[in-house]
Order: sequence, then C-alpha cells, then structure tokens
Amino acid sequence: MGQEKLIAFYLPQYHAIPENDKAWGKGFTEWTNVKKAVPFYKGQVQPHVPLHEDYYNLLDETVMRKQAKQAKEYGIYGFCFYHYYFKNGKKLLEKPLENMLKDKEVDIPFCLSWANEPWSRRWDGSETEIIVEQDYGGEEEWKKHFEYLLPFFMDHRYIRDEKTERPIFILYKPKDIPQVEKMLAYWNRLAKEQGLHGLKYFVQFPELECIENRISAVFEGIIEFEPVYTVNSLFQTKRRKRRFMVKHPLFTFSLWKNRIYNKLFSRSRHIYSYDMVVEESLKRIPGSRNYPGVFPSWDNTPRRGENASFYSGSSPEKFEEYLEKKILENRKIYKKDMIFINAWNEWAEGAYLEPDEEHGFAYLEAVKRVLGK
Repeated sequence: MGQEKLIAFYLPQYHAIPENDKAWGKGFTEWTNVKKAVPFYKGQVQPHVPLHEDYYNLLDETVMRKQAKQAKEYGIYGFCFYHYYFKNGKKLLEKPLENMLKDKEVDIPFCLSWANEPWSRRWDGSETEIIVEQDYGGEEEWKKHFEYLLPFFMDHRYIRDEKTERPIFILYKPKDIPQVEKMLAYWNRLAKEQGLHGLKYFVQFPELECIENRISAVFEGIIEFEPVYTVNSLFQTKRRKRRFMVKHPLFTFSLWKNRIYNKLFSRSRHIYSYDMVVEESLKRIPGSRNYPGVFPSWDNTPRRGENASFYSGSSPEKFEEYLEKKILENRKIYKKDMIFINAWNEWAEGAYLEPDEEHGFAYLEAVKRVLGK
C-alpha cells in the first residue's frame, strides 16, 4: 500500500444565501457565529480568529485556489465537500462547488458527501425548526439528482477507488433515506451507462450503528467520523452509557447545572477530554469496512452556546502524535488508502486545520511533519 491519502472535510458555508438571510439575518455565514462566540469553561479559547483575520468569502474564486495550494503544500491530498440537495432538486451552498468544477486552477482532488438532513436551524442549535424540507422521491427525482452529480464524477480531479476506478460518494445519514439501497443501485446503473464502473458508497455518520454488520452491504466504506464515531460507539446501549458516563474518565462534567444523574445522562453542558477520546479511538478494533478518521480539535460553542461540547486539552503537538499513531495503525490493521480528517474549515465546531491567530500554521505543519517521517 502506498502513502495514505489524507482527505479533509470541507464546509462551503462561507457566503451568504437567501435562505440563511431569512433565518438569521442578512449576510449570515459561518463567520457570523464564529465571531460572536464567548468562552464558558476554564481553559476554553473563544472566539477562534483566522490568521490575519481572513474571514474569506467563497464567492471569491481566488479563495479556493489558495486553499487548494495550501492544503497540498502541507500534505492534504484532497477535500471532501459537503453537498446540500433537497426536495424537488433544491440546492443550497452549491455556488462554491460549481465554481470549483469550472475552475481548473483549484488544483486538488475532491469528492462529495451528501449532507442529506433537512435544512434546519442547526447552525444555532435549533435543529427542530425546518427551513428546507428533505424528500427523496422516486426514480425520476433520483435521476435528476444523479444528472446534477455526474459532471463532478466525470471531473479528472474527482477521487476514485484505486482498484476499480469508481468515484467515491459519501452519504451523511443514509438511514434517513427510505429506499436507499434501491436508489444507490439505480445510480450505479446510470453511472455504468455513462462509462463509469459504478460508484463506491461510504457512510459518514453511522450514529449508534457503529457495529459493522448493522450497516447495509451496499456501503463499502464506513468512515470513522471523529470525534462523533468514538463517542457514539461508547453509547450503543443505555446500560453502557450509564456505566461509561459515571465511571469513565473521558467525561469531566461542568456541574453548573448538572448536579443530579438524570442531568448528567442528558449529555448536555459537558466537557470531553481530548486525550481520552484519542486513546479510545486508538485502542478500538475496527471492522473490515472501516476507514480511519482523526480530528485536530472540537468546540462547537459558536453554534450551541452554553449547550456546546468542548474537547479540552487539544493542541497541535497532540494532534501530530495522534495522526502518526493512526497512520501506523492503518498500515497494521485497517490497511486502507484513505484517512479522513474532520475538518479543513469547520470553524464553528472548532475543528479546522486552517491557520488561526492562536496557533498559526501549527496544525498544518504537524501534518507535514508526520508525512515526512
């Protein structure tokens, strides 16, 4: 096996769209929440500020050219862009991706992850308020969606499976799609009609279905989307959840409001230990379809305020050690050609590799050093 390809998830919500303007006010982007965040816990750094206060706008086509060049310089193989497609072919945040498809100067491999949830107020933690509905329809709707995706799949930069040359396509929450296996089989037929060898499907967010045999065989890859994958794999039953949360040192809770067990069990207002999540991730025995994942840090205070999850103790040095161990583990156990990083630019979740005012280029330099070894 050659050197692993490091693929970083990429959020395109850095430009205004009418739907967000209506929900949160004119000009809303990911930066809106990032800028106004405040710390709630000891040792927490908020707000996170991009280096030189570079609050970029992705409608400026030079931004993605610069990001692609920077990512490759430090060893990131490619980006996995979130793709937002809804009922009756409604698309959101599609302009940066469409511009990138036309602009061959964005010189980096890429793939797509269909974030197939309804568009809700999740960006401020109010996920029950739906803004754009999701509905998957039947073959007519599936064909329309496939035809939109086809130019991406055909692009020379699109990431393909090394052995079969099939484009990889990731579904965020496939269990929400009523006829998912039928739909994906139909897409495979359409892909072959276009001269492709079919598609290779991955699951990004298996939630509590982390046990390999509970996920349909149509998915050849299960991404360990961190830190969510590790935490959810430790919560597969209520009994285990109770034992883990009370006794396991992974959790150090802020007891400001959580003074009784039923509050603790709600998983609200708590702090995770970055070190312990990493330790759990490294000692887990993966299934044969699992693709390893890592994360540099996590703090979604900009989106969820006082109800945020904060992974304390992260640093570029710890991430460097974590990434190195995960690569070695991949070569011994997983034996996969890709490792997924969450993320390139999830600033409102505190999960980003891009340079900031606190650490500069330290996270990217950590990646480069590991690969240099």
